[in-house]
Amino acid sequence: MRSERDYVAGLYARLDAERARVKGGYTAALRGTGGTPMERDDEVRALAKEAKRLDVADSGLCFGRLDTLSGEHSYVGRIGLFDQDNEYEPVLLDWRAPASRAFYVATAASPENMRRRRQFHTRGRRVVDFTDEVLGRPGDAERGDAALLAAVNAPRGEGMRDIVATIQAEQDEIIRLDHPGVLVIEGGPGTGKTVVALHRVAYLLYTQRERMERHGVLVVGPNPAFLNHIGRVLPSLGESDVVFTTTGGLVPGLRVTAEDTPEAVRLKGSLKILDVLSAAIADRQRLPEQPLPIDLGDTTVRIDAETAEWARDEARASGLPHNEARTVFTEILTYVLTERAIARIGRGWLTRSDREAWEQMRADLLRELAVDDAFTAALDELWPVLTPETLLAPLYASEERLRAAGADPALSRAVGDAWTVSDVPLLDELVDLLGRDKATDRAAEQAADRERKAEAEYAAGAMDLLVDRKDSMDDEDHLFATDLLYGEDLADRFVEQDTRELVERAAADRDWTYRHVVVDEAQELSEMDWRVLMRRCPGRSFTVVGDLAQRRSAAGATSWGAMLEPYVPGRWVYRSLTVNYRTPAEIMSVAAAVLAEFAPDVQPPESVRACGVQPWSRLVTEDELSAAIEEFTRAEAGREGTSVVIGPPDVPGAVAASETKGLEFDAVLVVAPERILADGPRGAAELYVALTRATQRLGILHQGPLPSALTVLTETGATHESAHA
Repeated sequence: MRSERDYVAGLYARLDAERARVKGGYTAALRGTGGTPMERDDEVRALAKEAKRLDVADSGLCFGRLDTLSGEHSYVGRIGLFDQDNEYEPVLLDWRAPASRAFYVATAASPENMRRRRQFHTRGRRVVDFTDEVLGRPGDAERGDAALLAAVNAPRGEGMRDIVATIQAEQDEIIRLDHPGVLVIEGGPGTGKTVVALHRVAYLLYTQRERMERHGVLVVGPNPAFLNHIGRVLPSLGESDVVFTTTGGLVPGLRVTAEDTPEAVRLKGSLKILDVLSAAIADRQRLPEQPLPIDLGDTTVRIDAETAEWARDEARASGLPHNEARTVFTEILTYVLTERAIARIGRGWLTRSDREAWEQMRADLLRELAVDDAFTAALDELWPVLTPETLLAPLYASEERLRAAGADPALSRAVGDAWTVSDVPLLDELVDLLGRDKATDRAAEQAADRERKAEAEYAAGAMDLLVDRKDSMDDEDHLFATDLLYGEDLADRFVEQDTRELVERAAADRDWTYRHVVVDEAQELSEMDWRVLMRRCPGRSFTVVGDLAQRRSAAGATSWGAMLEPYVPGRWVYRSLTVNYRTPAEIMSVAAAVLAEFAPDVQPPESVRACGVQPWSRLVTEDELSAAIEEFTRAEAGREGTSVVIGPPDVPGAVAASETKGLEFDAVLVVAPERILADGPRGAAELYVALTRATQRLGILHQGPLPSALTVLTETGATHESAHA
């Protein structure tokens, strides 16, 4: 024990020394004046990132040791450390390194040329104990589970923990899978599919860092609570170039404020909505009911239906997006109007043979048209510049426009711009269908230039003040001033490049593309959602996580192939996780009975443990319900860990089952399972989700008869405290 403690203490000494070295380099880079501002900025960013990586390694730096058959041994930990005095010999293997794989996959039957695996139990920086597994003895247990059981039985905290010290063989195989396309990981509740996907991201960033880190990784989850729950895992593994969002956040700046009906969700999620969007755009490309008069030169010309139709046909035939095709539409109209005006103005004295005079008159008339309010108004009426929002909001709010676009009346709503999650892929699609408005883009670029110049002037002014202060300092204070960047360098940083972190830049840019995308609860995504995500990742590198049995959305996936094959034909692979690490056997048997009723062909995951506490149910009246919920809450407040009440929207203090997807709690109280089950065709999936959130204790309060699948529960009339203390 002493030798192991000393070795791990030595590793921490190396970690501290490496931190000091990086911190010193960071400080020097901030003070440096060599190279360009961009080069110095890149160096500062790289050192800051390295400092973060070293900081997260402090907890659980080294968690195990491998001994080979030849007597050599190596230590495995959260990051890699090297002996700089001995040709950079590794003194601690990164868990992602190929040499570490045996730590996770070696078994008694397949020892991977290893003799022993040792797992450390630590408190802070000190090794307090370890567990040894002797490998290569047929008939021995496949793998010791002391560390695993300690982890899964531990009370839950506020967020998901990494599993770097307890990755199991089936999980490790998926994490290290070398597949360039789409990997689908399916598993029932508690199988660890989310945390496996996140560790796979860390592994890919380790093995393909140069390719991936400049563009980053996108992680898409079902709701903000879930993203908050998983948000610490990748930073704890030293990876920070990751954007976390829901499908509702895929259009930067959009605020989702409403919720669609299930029928509207189904309609908007189908690829058939593309025809509606195209028709809605075409409906805004109009012909005048009456000729529109335009005063041009000394005459009046008119935009009639025939002329507008010719211009419209040419613009549509160009194949350009709507806003860009407006240029073609405008060119045809200006050609016709100027020709007519010239013919009238020059009647009797101007002929086409007088080319120079003809072209001069045309140029004059074109300048006049460019500033003519009536002509601009006519263009805006016949071929308006549209944004996704200004097309979609009026469409939803107008039954007439919906009919013209061939849309289902179920899409109608009173407030057109009350955006929902299901609107996001439509708005995103419209960015490409409508195209950019060049005039607006130019105005935005000019505004950005003005802002950058103002920032540069501010930076230069700030440095002038510092220089004045330096001049007034004593010699002993001069070091402070000379450590600072020169004013022109600071100004150059504002002018030459975007100084925001990658995550901030990527999240704000609709056109940003990622090297890899993780999609969790992927069974809920619609066909239109997948179009958005495929645009975000042209390389089609995905880790897709889900469970078809838990699908609730009417627009969600019924098979992985149906969703993925159109985009990555032959480039997606499927892997499943079968062991439930979260839900104890006592609770999983109840959930499995519900699963058997609505998805009899689906095999529930096998729980790795039992907790010794039986789930219970209790019949309550309306008057007793609030007191029973308070009783549960009060009892759990006195325990270590987390708890939640899940129920219908009108239950005080309860959250919907859909809001707890991917989350886990030590104790769960499910209220009114009979009402959850009756809530639409996917109510059974909702109840299944609710029942599988608990890691230790499950209770149920019901007012009506229990659903048949739950009749196996022990019915109690006692209070929660007295029955389950």
